[in-house]
Parts: sequence; structure tokens; C-alpha cells
Amino acid sequence: VQLVESGGGLVQAGGSLRLSCAASGRTFSSHAMGWFRQAPGKERDFVATVNWIGSSTAYADSVKGRFTISRDNAKKTVYLQMNSLKPEDTAVYYCASSSTATGATRRWEYIDWGQGTQVTVSS
Repeated sequence: VQLVESGGGLVQAGGSLRLSCAASGRTFSSHAMGWFRQAPGKERDFVATVNWIGSSTAYADSVKGRFTISRDNAKKTVYLQMNSLKPEDTAVYYCASSSTATGATRRWEYIDWGQGTQVTVSS
């Protein structure tokens, strides 16, 4: 599946952004989706995941209560609503499609990746 992220940008601390990830190709609705992020010089870390139907989600502790992942299978799109942004949220954010239908938190469980979108939070 091909994935294209959008919605990144520059925002002040405390602000909000909504990332979108549009999918094309193989069956989108059968697979869990996830968001990861990578800051300069660091590993690509898990942020959030949603199962195939959108009924179950999971989050990294660092974003719990501030970020919300959701999906619209009719539009083949997954979203990441980010509120109360902090400078430490600055990173390139990647959308990914899992090999399973249930939520996945580990990189190796994902088989397709987008090119990423930059999010920069100024203090």
C-alpha cells in the first residue's frame, strides 16, 4: 500500500496539528495503522496505533492524553490529532500499515511506510 502523509508544519508550544495519511493500493481496511516519529539523531519511535476497524487504540506514554489516532476506512485515511504540543514532539512523523489487523506497537510489525512529514514545535 502507498501512504502519503500531510499536515505537518511549524507550531508554537501548546498548539495543535492534525496529521493525515492517505492510503492507496491493497485493502486498507483490513490492516492496523500506526504513527511513528523520528527526531534528529534518534531512533524511529512508536507514537500511536489503531486497529483495522478503529475500535481499539494504543499510545506511547509520552503522548497519552494529548494525541488521538483515528481512521476513516471509507476515505482510506488515518489521522493523528496532536494537542498541547511540546518542543520535544519535534520530529518527522511517519504513517505505517501493519501486517496484522490488530494494533501494533513495534516497528517490525509494519510493512509499508510513508515518506514522513515534519512537525516542528517552537518554545
